[in-house]
Amino acid sequence: MSQLSMSRLWWRQIKAVIRLELKKTFFAKRGLWIYVVAALPVALFVVYALAMANHQHQNANLSRQARRVTYQELLAVKPGMTREEVIAVLGKPPLDFQWTRNRPLGPNATEQIASETFRYSDGQNGLDVELSNGIVDRVHVEEAYNLGQDAIMYAGVFQFFFLRLVVFFGCLGIFMNLFRGEVLDKSLHFYFLSPIRRDVLMAGKFIAGLLATCTIFVTSELLQTAAFLWHFNDRAKDLYLYQYHGLQHAAIYVGVTVLACIGYGAFFMVAGMLFRNPIIPAAAVLIWEGINPFLPAVLKQFSVIYYLKSLCPVEIPVSPGTPGLFALLISNADPISPPLAIAGILVVAFIALFVSSMQVRRMEINYTSE
Repeated sequence: MSQLSMSRLWWRQIKAVIRLELKKTFFAKRGLWIYVVAALPVALFVVYALAMANHQHQNANLSRQARRVTYQELLAVKPGMTREEVIAVLGKPPLDFQWTRNRPLGPNATEQIASETFRYSDGQNGLDVELSNGIVDRVHVEEAYNLGQDAIMYAGVFQFFFLRLVVFFGCLGIFMNLFRGEVLDKSLHFYFLSPIRRDVLMAGKFIAGLLATCTIFVTSELLQTAAFLWHFNDRAKDLYLYQYHGLQHAAIYVGVTVLACIGYGAFFMVAGMLFRNPIIPAAAVLIWEGINPFLPAVLKQFSVIYYLKSLCPVEIPVSPGTPGLFALLISNADPISPPLAIAGILVVAFIALFVSSMQVRRMEINYTSE
């Protein structure tokens, strides 16, 4: 048989394996928890959107209870102003909280301070004015839409929750069971008795797992973006998507999600062949990914998260006073260019798949030892 005919036969066999595996992967009872895990970040952003929408509704009601003020008037209030000056600028506050607190002056002496908090709103933004004895101590403006901070918050959820936990454990559940699940179900011998090369079988299973994880987690990522934008008004959505590069960032996040599925999927498929207990390799990879910022430069390259962080479009700033270990975990001290990061993930995945192809050829079935 010619090489071309063999290639066509292998491709038909791969497609047949993919069809079988997709049915088992999407509807397997042992994998239902993956859908729950994929829905967690979506639920997080839904709750966030509902909280923000309720907060905006409260600000709108607050603005109707007093004289209409503008955002510029809210910004005009400064520390050091008197109570009367604040009321002259913004009018009588719709919400006024008053209490008395004691401030120690010495061992046996205290001073009573009349404290007060005014709450104003222009219908969208809020202003809290804290006064002590009639003098403004602190002014805090709550902006309805702080697109820069929202983008950083989204990036934090994506990097530290979605990638490191959701996609990680989702790929663990799917790819680890591509062969391991067949052994537990005592059905792997049906594949091995079929007239199909084992590395062709492995390729079909990997592609099926990749299609499943990409479908689940890319859908989750798109729903997260939709939930994140839910509470924005039309003007804020346009600003975020087109002027703050939100649309471009969303496309990059989808691409990073796909690459994460490739990298983690290749790792966990070979782990499912080499280890009987999935907890051991899962814990080892999770620890290795977690300590990646603290590793030498050479060792960092043997990690999926190292390349994924370099591809993320928003860098999370480190606040002053952040402990050194946390600051190192948040920051990306040694980023690499996107082409190198993409190539790095593909090379790592290729190495894992090569090991898988070697292992599957000498794999023996012994159901009695399971």
